[in-house]
Order: sequence, then C-alpha cells, then structure tokens
Amino acid sequence: MSTLQVALAIAGGVVLAGVVAHSAWTSRKSRPRQAEPVVEHQEPREPGLTALDTPAGESRFSDEQMAQREAFGGDSSLSTEAFEVAGMVTAPDKRHALDALIDVIAPIEIDAPTSGDAALAAMPPTRRVGTKHFTIQGLNAESGEWEALRAGQRYSAFQAGVQLANRMGALNDIEFSEFVMKTRAFADALDAEPEFPEMLEEVARARELDHFAGAHDAQLSFTLKALDLPWSPGYVQQNAARLGFVPGVIPGRMVIPAPVVGLPPILDLSFDSQAALADDPSLSAIRQLTLTLDVPQVDRQEEPFARMCFVATELARIMDGQVTDDHGQPLSQAAIQSIQQDLNALYDTLDARDLSAGSVQARRLFS
Repeated sequence: MSTLQVALAIAGGVVLAGVVAHSAWTSRKSRPRQAEPVVEHQEPREPGLTALDTPAGESRFSDEQMAQREAFGGDSSLSTEAFEVAGMVTAPDKRHALDALIDVIAPIEIDAPTSGDAALAAMPPTRRVGTKHFTIQGLNAESGEWEALRAGQRYSAFQAGVQLANRMGALNDIEFSEFVMKTRAFADALDAEPEFPEMLEEVARARELDHFAGAHDAQLSFTLKALDLPWSPGYVQQNAARLGFVPGVIPGRMVIPAPVVGLPPILDLSFDSQAALADDPSLSAIRQLTLTLDVPQVDRQEEPFARMCFVATELARIMDGQVTDDHGQPLSQAAIQSIQQDLNALYDTLDARDLSAGSVQARRLFS
C-alpha cells in the first residue's frame, strides 16, 4: 500500500470517527433531562417519612427562597409550614348545600315525618336540570338540621333546589320548568305539596348572578418553557414533587392539594398527556409546562398566587426554563405586582358579595 493510500485511509478513519462522535454528542444533547436516581437512606427514619420530608419545625425551603416568596406577595407573618403541604384533614361534605344566594329553593311540606328510605326511593334518577345541579334536602326530625337524604333517618320537611348559575351560564326558562317537573314528581310520590317561587323573578336573578360571575371569574396560567434541553416526564415529576406537587388523576397532571380532603387543589401543573402515556416515557420530550390557578376555587388565605409565582420561579431555576404568560411574554416583577393588585381587588369584591374565594358558594358558582 502506497503512502498516499495509507494517508487517505487514516484521514477517512478520522472523519468517520468524527461523524460517529458528533452523532453521539448530538443524540446525547437532544436526549430529555432525566430524573435523578432515588437513593435510599441508610439511617433509620420515622415510619411514613420520605426523602423529601423535613424534620418537624424546619422548612423545606431556604431563607433566600422564602424571601423570594415574600417578594411575590406572600405574607411574611405566616409560618413557613403554612406555605408547604399541610397535614390533610377531612371537612363535612357541603358541596351541594342549598343556599338562597345561589339556588332557587322550593319548600316541600308533608303532613307527617317521612323515612329517608321512602324519600330516596322517590328521588329522580338524575341530579341535573339542564346544565345545573339539582338536589333535594330533608329536615332531620331528630337534629332539626337540613341535610342530604340518608337511609334510616326521618324527615319532617323537604326542600328542592336548583343552582341559579355556573360557568355554563344562567338558569333559563326551560331549565326552571324541568326543575318544577322533577320537584312535583318527588312531592307526588310522598303525597306532599311543593311551593315554587315566580319563574320570571328567579330567571332574572339567575341572569344577574351570571353577569356578576362572568365579570369576576379568573383562571390564571403561567407557561414554563425549556431553554435548552427538553424534560422527560420523570424529570418534571421529580422536581415538581420537591415543591409539594402530587400526581393528579389525569396523566400529565400534578397538583398541590388543598389541606382539606375534597377541596379543589391549590395549584395545577400540566404537560402533554401523550408524553406521560408513552411506552418509554424517558424518551418523551417535554418543552413546556402550564401552571394554573383557578382563583375563585381557592381560599385567599392559602396565598395561591404567591405560591404560583414561587413555584414557577423555582422550577425555572432548577430545570433551566423561562416563565412566561399565556401570550409567551416573559413575566416581569412589575407584571406580577400588577396581577397581585388586581387579584386583591377581585378577592375584596367576592368577599363583599358573600362569595369569598374558596367558599362553598364560590366553588359551586364558579364550576
């Protein structure tokens, strides 16, 4: 083999090696960021603690992070524990408690106490009137309290109700007529007599409430975009879990749960569900996340917007991302302060209308 052939062979080998190396480097660089391996603790810990837990009385976040939270509108007088996921407690189920503020209510008089079993048998098969929730409550003969119908109880009176408005719109004439029909059928089965308010007045009240709700509804969202490498679902879930998120029911969704079981989550984090359902999620590339706050559903005492800003900023820092609004514009401190001022005004307006954010009435109206 001549010197020229040897030189050409060496040059070809170098070029081939360069192509292979570049291909490997490109493939590695485009591979989504992966979750860190879970390292089991060797030291004994109390039952129920996880690697993300902290000792009692200590905050998961640094002083610098908590100062950042205060810069986003957090109340510095609250404890750091209040800003983290608290222990879950269960509250009484009042999701469908009738309230004259947001419901049409029709009293149903009976001659003698009636069993809960008979009342349940007379209930209509569906609990909807058009797009509105329909319910019947009984006045417990023993406790004297209005409650959802239960077997084994006795009731001295009943009342039927239908919601005046929700996010689907105001109660209309057709829905009111259906409400009357369902209530009459229930009353007839118990040989009782219902009393209905005037339809025109209730429909007008529904329109006014719907107008108010439409003008004071707010669902805020931030977008977190990857600046360089995309993220794998496991990487997103691991970092979000460190900030208090837990998996949601829907694939690609995580939530910061409310401290009371059954209440709506404080914050919602979502990404492409197809990425979460992929055969090999580690190869799925996620380039943006959506962080959402449903304002009327969450009590303002939970500091939901301050948490939202804090979480968005922390995720962007940890995951090398950028926080933008829903129009793709980077969020400035001035914009955040402006949103906070608008939110405070909205909270005050809802309070004045007895529809405080996070209350049973607000959760039902803005649903």
